[in-house]
Amino acid sequence: MVASAAEPSIFRHRVDGAGAGVRVDQYLARLRPELTRSQLKGLIEEGAVRVNGAGVKPARKLHEGDLVDMTPRAARPSRVVPEPLPLRILWEDADVVVVDKPAGMVVHPAGPLVSGTLVNALLHRCPDLAPIGGELRPGIAHRLDKDTSGALVVAKNESSLVALQAAFKARTVEKRYVAIVHGEPPDSGRFDTPYGRHPRDRVRFTTRVVSARRARLAFDVTERFPGTACLDVQLQTGRTHQIRVQFAEAGWPLLGDALYGGTRRERRLIGSPATLAADALSRQALHARLLVFPHPRTGERVRVEAPLPEDLGRALAILREAG
Repeated sequence: MVASAAEPSIFRHRVDGAGAGVRVDQYLARLRPELTRSQLKGLIEEGAVRVNGAGVKPARKLHEGDLVDMTPRAARPSRVVPEPLPLRILWEDADVVVVDKPAGMVVHPAGPLVSGTLVNALLHRCPDLAPIGGELRPGIAHRLDKDTSGALVVAKNESSLVALQAAFKARTVEKRYVAIVHGEPPDSGRFDTPYGRHPRDRVRFTTRVVSARRARLAFDVTERFPGTACLDVQLQTGRTHQIRVQFAEAGWPLLGDALYGGTRRERRLIGSPATLAADALSRQALHARLLVFPHPRTGERVRVEAPLPEDLGRALAILREAG
């Protein structure tokens, strides 16, 4: 691997025998593990990756002796406008900022949604985020669902983003959630299941698939109420909707979860404490309460807790009073 003297920022690699017959995107993923698949695909499709001087598609097969060049994308003016939205900071230094994302706020722009997101708020507070990690997801190393509240860490520079992404990939970040579920789960338990997109409903995810991807978590019941339970959940992988899906498919959907069955159960329990608690929430009962991660510069463990939001507190108060 050598750098071009004319273009010191270029990544250049001569394909050896082990790379012959391998797709260019898969080959680059081996050499640059700090980049996500979507980042690599974007680089290839934008022409930032060239093989023997020519642009390629992600599926292009390599041959021994091919010369692969990758030039980092130049920062472009962002379509995402900084907005002075309320933003609760839990912890911050020169490298990272941990925010308490409120329920109802989308993490980053997508499709026609370009305002009102956490990224819009972050760009107003930290303008230097703009070129880090892409136009629509500057500094974003992980996500929370729109209606999940709690702690979320954001990188403030490129090296911190790479380090945080590597930490999440290596499972060295501790993520704990408060969840309220229907039913009577055991005092403690674990899920380790296949995971993938639902074959018929592309908005949903499911464990009922044949997939090499695994989804893992552990949980403990912290309080029990009539027909419901409050859990401490330790998320060991970070699949989209994972907590919601695994508990729903085990028969214990989250209160207020319209997508995975919580609200359907509440409609059958009109007037019950569970329904009253879900009405106080108006979203799924899920809060990212604790985040522990290795600091991207020092390696020291940083522990940040997000306080219980007011709506989740009201829901628990209703259940405690009924119990």
